[in-house]
This record gives sequence, C-alpha cells and structure tokens, in this order.
Amino acid sequence: MKGYLTIIILAAFSLSLSSCFLKKGGSAKSAMPDDGQLHGLAPAAKQSMNRPLHMVYIPPGTFHMGPSDEDISYNMTTRNRQVSIPGFWMDATEITNNEYRQFVTWTRDSLAFKILFGQGINKDTDTMGVDPKKVATIKYDRNTIEKLNELNLAPDNRLYGKAEIDPEKLVYRIEYFDLQAAARRENAGHPRKEFMVKRDQQVYPDTLVWMRDFSYSYNEPMTKRYFSHPSFGNYPVVGVTWKQAVAFCHWRSHYLNSYLERKKLAVESDFRLPSEAEWEYAARGARSNSMYPWGNYYLRNKKGCLLANFKPGRGNYAEDGGFYTVRADAYWANDYGLYNMAGNVAEWTNSYFYEGAYNFVSDMSPDIRLDAKDSDPPRMKRKVVRGGSWKDVGFFLQVSTRNFEYQDTAKSYIGFRCVIDLAPKTKK
Repeated sequence: MKGYLTIIILAAFSLSLSSCFLKKGGSAKSAMPDDGQLHGLAPAAKQSMNRPLHMVYIPPGTFHMGPSDEDISYNMTTRNRQVSIPGFWMDATEITNNEYRQFVTWTRDSLAFKILFGQGINKDTDTMGVDPKKVATIKYDRNTIEKLNELNLAPDNRLYGKAEIDPEKLVYRIEYFDLQAAARRENAGHPRKEFMVKRDQQVYPDTLVWMRDFSYSYNEPMTKRYFSHPSFGNYPVVGVTWKQAVAFCHWRSHYLNSYLERKKLAVESDFRLPSEAEWEYAARGARSNSMYPWGNYYLRNKKGCLLANFKPGRGNYAEDGGFYTVRADAYWANDYGLYNMAGNVAEWTNSYFYEGAYNFVSDMSPDIRLDAKDSDPPRMKRKVVRGGSWKDVGFFLQVSTRNFEYQDTAKSYIGFRCVIDLAPKTKK
C-alpha cells in the first residue's frame, strides 16, 4: 500500500557525512586544525537525552536464568543456566491505554493532515511531511470528520448515519533495515535495498477480545469502555498483537528521534520489546534464584495480602483487589522499581519461542529472533510471553515460567512494555 505513514528507522550503517561528521557551518577543513597531526573528530551532534520519562535503569549483571523451583510441567523447556545481560532502560509499568492512545491519535492526525493539507493518503507522496502546527489546528467536529472521507466508515457501516473514523483505516507504515540479514557473510556486497523491510500495520487495539477470550461470559462493558473511557486511562493496554507492539516501538523511536534532530541533538537507539532473557533478568530485581519478583516462596505477605493481580485459589478474582486488570502502577515495585512484573497482564517479548532454546543460546545477552511472515506456518509465529496475568494461576507468575502466543493474535490479558539501549554516559 502506498501513501501511508513512512517511517525510516536509521540503521547503524546509514551515516550522513554532512550531519554526523561536520560541524555546523563548517567543512572538513575547518572542523580540525590543519597541522598534520592526528586530533580525532567528534560527532557534530551533542549529547542528547538523560533519563527517559517513566523508565528505570536496569544495570548490567549476571543471573541464573530458568526455574528456581521444580519444573512442575516437566517440559524441560527452562533449564537453569547462568547468563550475562548488558544494562538497559525499561518502562517502569506496562504501556497504558493513555500512552498507546497517543500512538493511535498520532496516526489519525497524520493521516488527517495528508487529507486536509496534502494530496490524500492514497497518493504516492511524502507522508512524513507532517506540520505539527497545522495538525494542532484540526478540530474533529462534524464538519471536519465529513471531509475525512478516506478515513470514515462506509455509509452502510454507520449507526444512525453518523460519520465516524473507521479504526481499520488507521494504518501505520513501518520501514526498517534487517540488520541480522545484512550481517550474514553470504550477504556481503548485496545492495541495501535487499534488506529493507516495509509493511503496513493497523494500530487500533482489538476491543472485542474481552468477549472473544471468554465464552458464555458477560464482558460487554469492558469491550465498550476499557480502551475509550478515561477511568481506564492508566490501566495496561490489551488487545494488542505482537506486531502492533513492535509498530508502537518503531513509532516511539521515530517520535523521539524526530524531536532530537530538530534540536540538533544526537539520535538515540530504537525502542524495542525486551528479549526473553532481559525480561526475566529485570523481573528478578537482582534477587538470585527467586521464584517471584518479590522473592520466595509465597504469593502473600506476612499480613496475608496478595502481592499481585492474578487468579487466587480456584477463582476468587476479586480477592487481590481487581476483578480484571488494575492500574499499571498498582502493588509494590520490585527492587529495580518495576511494577507488575508478575500478574496484571502478561507481556510480549521480542523472542521467538523455541522449546530447546536454553540448550544452545549464548550466555551473553541470549535471544532468538524471528520476524515471521504472514504466509509462514503458525509454529514460526510463536513469541515468548512472560509474567502471567489477571486470569492466570500463581504458577504463571513465577519469573522463570515460559509461555507463548502467536504474533498476530490479540488477547485481553497480554500487554507489553518497552526497553531502550542508551549511550554509557547517559545519566540516570
């Protein structure tokens, strides 16, 4: 599809001499003294950001990845082994409805801008050229919505004839370089266009998951209100597929780096989903061989209070304080300052789910990645899901428990959080 939002994620090997190596207003000659000596040349861009908003730093370290207790399923998919993880920043909470709504709204506004001030979204034009000042003038009243015909529901899909934006038309364009493919020796010398990945991704969450996931159950109020009502703004977003979570990370990277470029600051790393190993390392909170983010061995504290949002006993959902999900910052944070690394919603990771992965992955930042195509068999679309959720029993809350879901599937109990790798000199 042409004409949708175009985002170019800068790859490590895509260097621009004019912006990265030359000082503003200067040239290669004027950037350094011409005395025949080796002085070195620093990038023109300045140090950029300090602490990312609502994120906490996870220091580098080594831990024992795998079960700290008996593998009750006896699947032998989580053999205990020692691995090392570099430092990174991680969202303190799961991405909330409010935060994800910013992504959806940005996509809507960008498409509306092209319709109202450009040549439309179905034209082969530059869809990155969005003027924030003009976007701010768009008021989504009845007259404006009627002009957005390319985004609206078809007349036969409307209730009472009301013109509304069609959520399925809120499509975000992802473009990036497949660095893994480019790094293979057999691909040396190939043109870079062979490693470019482009796809369109619908961004609006699937609100029907509340009804689809539970047969013969009255969950219509959650379907109608969970993503749209302000009461749930700080609750974790659900109904988001793995592919939508990846699209959010791409947008968040573009949104940040566009700002940094305008301010002539250094462009940062990309936001991404954590690997399976990074997630477990962060969830443990520097506690060695612990079963839960808060330690061993129980799901209650000494006062008898439940320590997470899950399915206690045989189904007393409300006993922990939340019938469905709870606020993303509910309960106590672990020793790294991360909330709800057990319970509330399970979380997507970037890792491909393979049963025997622990037997051969590296002991240095281990990960298996596979961006499966839509035409690939279901087995290739499995992604690791961690943390357990509000509808799971206590076993799934253990930091070592592995589970999976298909990358193109949305659930009412799966959300996500992002990580980012920043320069070593970045301050906390």
